[in-house]
Amino acid sequence: MGDMRPTVKDVAKLAGVSPKTVSNVINGVVFVRPETRARVESALAELDYVPNMSARGLRNGRSGMIALALPDLLRPYSAEIVHLVVELAHERGWGVQIEQTAAEPNREFELLSKARAYLVDGLILNPVNLDDSAVMSAGPLPPVVLIGDVDQDLVSQVAIDNVAAARDLTRHLLAQGCRRIAAVGTPEIPRGSSGAGMLAGSAQAPGTAASRLRTQGYCEALEEAGVPIDPSLQIPLDRWRPEGAATVVGKYLTEHELPDAFFCFTDTVASGALSALWSAGIDVPEQTLVAGFDNILESQFMIPPLTTIDFDRRAFVAAALDLLSERMTDKSAPPRRVMIPHRVVERASTTR
Repeated sequence: MGDMRPTVKDVAKLAGVSPKTVSNVINGVVFVRPETRARVESALAELDYVPNMSARGLRNGRSGMIALALPDLLRPYSAEIVHLVVELAHERGWGVQIEQTAAEPNREFELLSKARAYLVDGLILNPVNLDDSAVMSAGPLPPVVLIGDVDQDLVSQVAIDNVAAARDLTRHLLAQGCRRIAAVGTPEIPRGSSGAGMLAGSAQAPGTAASRLRTQGYCEALEEAGVPIDPSLQIPLDRWRPEGAATVVGKYLTEHELPDAFFCFTDTVASGALSALWSAGIDVPEQTLVAGFDNILESQFMIPPLTTIDFDRRAFVAAALDLLSERMTDKSAPPRRVMIPHRVVERASTTR
């Protein structure tokens, strides 16, 4: 081809589609059937097609944009992550495109297409489950960094040790003299299986990666203290939202004896549990203790102020951007995992 750069028409011809379809794949705005998109992407790769950078006012083959995809932008935790990603990316001169993926697993695939077409320079993804994640799809990956809880070694990742954190928080509740500790946010246990099976954490296990790991840490702390694991103290919740938590905890209180404590798998879940306990006329911490996980900004202002797991959110996001920068500079760099330390923050919700 000499100096002639391949055009959209060349790509369309090779993929056997219209130029319009090629530009739909590149721009990632219009839905393109997965098999068609795969054909176009392989043609883009084969021809090493690069969009006309000067036409887009781009420098050195980079768009200056990264994308961030979180499962559920309604949650306060997500707002804190988005806030930090935008602020710290701006310090590096990058813009951020934000997407929400929970109800639409397809959106991760669309973002990968955009990155392959150089519309964004890299992606920060927070998959809820590895099985559904686009990262597991075939094909060369653009620069991608995962944040959060899935366990993989394909791409770089920033995480906290969920098992150890849940173990530490459960130990804290045990140290307050609690024995019957309810866990709120555990995976749905399939009928006919025992709670102990949850520890296996197989890929087929129900629930999200985070719910499996936090349940595991909770069980480990109980076993270590010689406290029997009681499946009736595991309160499943498929989506970690306050309204769902308030409903399941409210129902639980009508059907069971009051536990000594509730370990809620996020602070948002804890806010729903506190609401249900208040509605039932149960005093926290006099009659039962409540703890959360994440230390969102609102936690210290809950009533009572919430004991929770804290980790340095800014260090977490900075590490993700560092890893992304590394991938953008050298796609063949080996994937790295950065673990951010956690600590238990004790507040009034678990102080007798």
